[in-house]
Amino acid sequence: MLRMIEKIIIPIQPVTKKNHGQIVPIKGTKRYIMLPSEQFRDYRTAALYYIRMRVKPIQAAVNLRCLFYMGSKRRVDLVNLLQCVCDVLVDANLLEDDNSNIVVSMDGSRVLYDKQHPRTEIEITEVENDTQNKT
Repeated sequence: MLRMIEKIIIPIQPVTKKNHGQIVPIKGTKRYIMLPSEQFRDYRTAALYYIRMRVKPIQAAVNLRCLFYMGSKRRVDLVNLLQCVCDVLVDANLLEDDNSNIVVSMDGSRVLYDKQHPRTEIEITEVENDTQNKT
């Protein structure tokens, strides 16, 4: 039996973290780092407003089901949208981490279209983590 832990609606246009990032040199070295785009930083700030912060983050094995309602029919990479959501949930202290011991699946996630009300709907359900039983 799956137990619903959280249901979150972020009522703004979903964005990916990777598009339009900035490559910046690390001072005093020949190395570079990739900084998230301004669009992602704005999304993160707004999304954190809609996510109920937790004192103690979720440490149990969970399934994330993310429905991304886009405001246009432009193609978008589902994996990048999921990565964005995972990063925001960790930043909000909702998830302890987004590694495979905690986010064990993302079943049911998909991209949809809603021109009038773009948004992200996130359902977090606890699942039985059977990875410890495998040899």
